[in-house]
Amino acid sequence: MPGISKKGLQMPESPIRKLVPFAEAAKRKGTKVYHLNIGQPDIPTPEVALEAIRNFNHKVIEYSHSAGIENYRRKLADYYAIYGIGIEYTDLMITTGGSEAITFALNSICDLGDEVIVPEPFYANYNGFAISAGVKVIPVTSTIDTGFALPDIEQFESWITPRTRAIIICNPGNPTGYLYSLQELLKLRDLCLKHDLFLIADEVYREFAYDGTRHHSILNLEGLEEHAIVIDSVSKRYSMCGVRIGTLISRNKKLMATALKFAQARLSPPTLGQIAAEAALDTPQSYFDAVISEYTHRRNILVDGLNSIPGVYCPKPKGAFYCVAKLPVHNAEDFARWLLAEFSYQEHTVMVAPANGFYATPHKGENEVRLAYVLKADDLQHSVEILRHALTHYPNKA
Repeated sequence: MPGISKKGLQMPESPIRKLVPFAEAAKRKGTKVYHLNIGQPDIPTPEVALEAIRNFNHKVIEYSHSAGIENYRRKLADYYAIYGIGIEYTDLMITTGGSEAITFALNSICDLGDEVIVPEPFYANYNGFAISAGVKVIPVTSTIDTGFALPDIEQFESWITPRTRAIIICNPGNPTGYLYSLQELLKLRDLCLKHDLFLIADEVYREFAYDGTRHHSILNLEGLEEHAIVIDSVSKRYSMCGVRIGTLISRNKKLMATALKFAQARLSPPTLGQIAAEAALDTPQSYFDAVISEYTHRRNILVDGLNSIPGVYCPKPKGAFYCVAKLPVHNAEDFARWLLAEFSYQEHTVMVAPANGFYATPHKGENEVRLAYVLKADDLQHSVEILRHALTHYPNKA
């Protein structure tokens, strides 16, 4: 029988989706499952984007430029200017989701066996992207006790080798919701300049900053012009994950020229998705004001509710719409499976993502889960009560 590639065997399962068969089985038994495992917003997509799709009347859906439709890129540059980010449209490349932007970035700056340093827990697909590019992820552990603040910069420096090419952060963070301070970003900037590394920032949750906090883009860090790479996406910002439109941004001309070669090899990003994404740039500020208010409310319900359960600890995130909670169990993955396969409360249960899948270091996060507060407030309140009863009855508590 023909063999499977080593990288194929090394590709990790998604911690977000690996328990789907158990959820499907629970639903077949008549149990309602509240999905806290995946960041699929229920906020309506802006009407201007939907209208652009409805009004599409071209007789042929053509390829776009490999770097994306020029008019869209020009409007995107204007969007970033609102945040004080001065870039040219040629510093932007439209990609098939933020995922492709990360893949292009890694393939453009890394050779086989090179390394990137990433604070963990991190978005689990970074592992998959790195394996696809032949790159090794070097984790630096942040802890729930500090709310997942940036680890000491000395820890990052201790892992730098001649093979290190970049540091990757997600800001605000998935899965933790942590929002990096300007001081933390400046420490990373100084380290990258000292060792001539790229700093890659996944900034797809830029708008989601709570409690009067502010997101700081690495594109605004003085001195980092040739070293900064930003990953962006319209998926969560406009609640349209299915259009699959992301952006790779850098002022480093050599990097962008290299990434364009990878973009040409895949031909072009989705044309209809770009049309919807360009229209979404006209979304009024009132939309975002309402969204931030709603997510703040949902966050408070979920996080405060979790912390009211004996033995549970969940730091309150300042951004995105995720949190990581420590549970009084020995193994959160077993607990998550048990919730779906063996437990129900009033014929309801919840699906959570075991947090160990967001760590690269073995045995980290084994008693933690990631939850997304993308459900309506009443559903989140009920989900908390389900978890409260579940932890009372779970046989393998810590």
